[in-house]
Amino acid sequence: MPKLLASLFLALAVVLVFQAAPARAGPLWETLPAPAALPRPDASGLVDHDRARIYYAAFGRGRPVILLHGGLANGEYWGDQVPALVAAGYRVILIDSRGHGRSSRDSRPFTYELMASDVVAVMDALKLKSAPVVGWSDGAIISLVMALKYPDRITRAFAFAANMDPGGADLSVADRSTFTRFKAGAPGDYARLSPTPAGYADFSAAINRMWETEPNYSAADLAGIHTPVAIVDGDHDEAIRAEHTRYLARAVPGARLIILKNTSHFAMLQDPARFNAAVLGFLGGR
Repeated sequence: MPKLLASLFLALAVVLVFQAAPARAGPLWETLPAPAALPRPDASGLVDHDRARIYYAAFGRGRPVILLHGGLANGEYWGDQVPALVAAGYRVILIDSRGHGRSSRDSRPFTYELMASDVVAVMDALKLKSAPVVGWSDGAIISLVMALKYPDRITRAFAFAANMDPGGADLSVADRSTFTRFKAGAPGDYARLSPTPAGYADFSAAINRMWETEPNYSAADLAGIHTPVAIVDGDHDEAIRAEHTRYLARAVPGARLIILKNTSHFAMLQDPARFNAAVLGFLGGR
């Protein structure tokens, strides 16, 4: 009888374990987890610059690091990164790019150089002489543009999922599942945060026009970058061509190539622990 009871308890335990562990619908790189909620910022505000108002939020009180989000997104996408960076002793500054999130824009076309100048304006307002920049997608492009145009203002660039010419990106990604879900959530976020909540259609069209024509930097341009750079991507990125990522790592002098396994264009959501470890390692000079 004791052996029978033990067998029954073991069978019940196995059943409970399988019931308590939900099955993943597919590979990690096909998922799109929601970011964690941001903590309350220690400071936030709007900086007037070049016919726009640029929103920032700051967390923590250590060494500064700037986080720049991707196109159609906003600073809230860094919810899984802010606590880890603050815990590691950083003052984290999130910036909503021009026209994104809580930032406004004018009627001019988007350009990466204009958005890079917005970052510098926020740094000026916060009296930051220089800082490392962690960028995702469009934010990664902006970080590399800063390394080219404002090399004295950026100490390191962690460029995740960047392209530096239009051919480096695959614009057909809108038809793929993760991007379909990402883009489906963008209008609601825009309406909730933007100072022009009804303007998503015009905003989205302007961003798509920029993606079709920018950025436009040659290998000779990239060879002029002397800021320490990490060229980073997921091994299943839907938007950035793998050969382009390898090209960037070769073209930027001394660049470190980091490939995050089993992740896509949204690695900071899919595997925040690995993403954060890569960021902290690079910021720490490892």
